[in-house]
Amino acid sequence: MSHKGRIVSITPQFTTVSISQESACSQCHAAGLCGMADAVEKAVQLPTDPYSSYKEGDEVELVLKATMGLKAVWLAYCIPLAVLLAAVFGFIALGLSEVLSGLCAIAAVGVYYLLLYLFRNKLRNEYIFTIK
Repeated sequence: MSHKGRIVSITPQFTTVSISQESACSQCHAAGLCGMADAVEKAVQLPTDPYSSYKEGDEVELVLKATMGLKAVWLAYCIPLAVLLAAVFGFIALGLSEVLSGLCAIAAVGVYYLLLYLFRNKLRNEYIFTIK
């Protein structure tokens, strides 16, 4: 997984790189006419390499290990789906109505995402971009 970006600032602790996240339709030649294209600028902080020769304004490519990308997919999509299905079938097995089981399952997924949010600092330390 890689993104092209521009170095915005360099401090002894962190290097800040601005990347542009674009939707798929932003590459279309008619994107300016339809108004559906969007691009969002995001700032990514990564640990500064004291031996690098980069300076502010340089174009760089940020790289994340493929295994980290797969882990992110598991955390964001696969595990919540498993929680949802297990909760629906579990609550139905306990005798709750289908509507109530569905609502409780959605709440269970909400709790899962709340836990992810609470552990965001720990996860942030695991997902570290490097400059290629």
